[in-house]
Amino acid sequence: MHPTPPDPDSQNPQLYVRVLENVEDAVIALDLAGRVTLINPAAEVCTGISRRLALGRSFERLFQGQKAFCALVQAALLEGRAIINYEDILLHRPGTSSVPVSVSASPLLKEAGDQDGVVVILRDLSRVRELEEAVRRADRLSMVGTMAAGLAHEIKNPLGGIKGAAQLLDREAAELSHLREYTRVMIREVERVNGIIEELMDLASPRQPEMGEVHLGKILGDIVLFQKEALRHKEVEFILRLDPSIPPIRGDEHLLTRLFLNLIKNAGEAIEHQGTVEIVTRVASEFHLNQPGNRPIPFIVVEVRDTGKGITPAQMEQIFTPFFTTKTKGSGLGLAICQKIVTEHRGFLKVESRPGQGSSFIVSLPFCR
Repeated sequence: MHPTPPDPDSQNPQLYVRVLENVEDAVIALDLAGRVTLINPAAEVCTGISRRLALGRSFERLFQGQKAFCALVQAALLEGRAIINYEDILLHRPGTSSVPVSVSASPLLKEAGDQDGVVVILRDLSRVRELEEAVRRADRLSMVGTMAAGLAHEIKNPLGGIKGAAQLLDREAAELSHLREYTRVMIREVERVNGIIEELMDLASPRQPEMGEVHLGKILGDIVLFQKEALRHKEVEFILRLDPSIPPIRGDEHLLTRLFLNLIKNAGEAIEHQGTVEIVTRVASEFHLNQPGNRPIPFIVVEVRDTGKGITPAQMEQIFTPFFTTKTKGSGLGLAICQKIVTEHRGFLKVESRPGQGSSFIVSLPFCR
């Protein structure tokens, strides 16, 4: 005799509650008057509004001033049909930054088919937009790198001839010291241009990464030790907040050292007289690298924060563009090469900054061993 299967209806309420509590998408339910009757934990995080504050409150009051969002939900309430907006709606949250979201609003129906309210589902698109921007930057760098490769080879040969001629002149003018000043300037400037070309060639066709075991904590500690010495003429405090539980990751130690040296050096140089550079490592809980047939791979995040002058919105649009720099000295290739190194390690690089409030460069690397 076969056992009687459990009645699915008797378990559904508890199952539905557990599903809503654990899904990553934000879910908000409204009654016909537009009052909130349900808000799941993901919606609390996404909107910045607690369940206690939201329940029983008018949706329009809670999201006052957010016309596009409220208009979409109101249309679903009045027209009784599903409305989906896959484009970004910028959701303003109290006390924190705004977030781009996609919104779908569907009628909530009773068993008899009458409308009982609306279910609103929000999906945070900020991570998607970050990945899209990283891909766009990588594409731009690839195009610039292809052009740079040919340009660098064309310039390098005549540059060698100029340097050789200048060195010969320098030796011939041994007795005419006032002329040797000019030849030495020529040699120095040729070497500077040659250094820029070497960086361009690195950007265009860098060597293949030599993957091995990399201790991020040791790399960051060594860099900070040297930068403290290099910036002794300023009052810069370096703070290391490293998660000791993070084991070694798989990567190219030379390239990763170059990456973090560039970011930490830039952070120190962004401080004019006095300030703080903070380096934080953590395991990211909000996203993973998914590979077919394998378990999701978490990301290790290294964040370099400074209390310097910050970056203007106009500069933010260009900081990864080769040859763009805000420094009086510099080739403008450092961040472009950083982006290249991060891409080669299957990670991504994000920047957050406000003028006068400092900057944060956030590197996310997959935890591969």
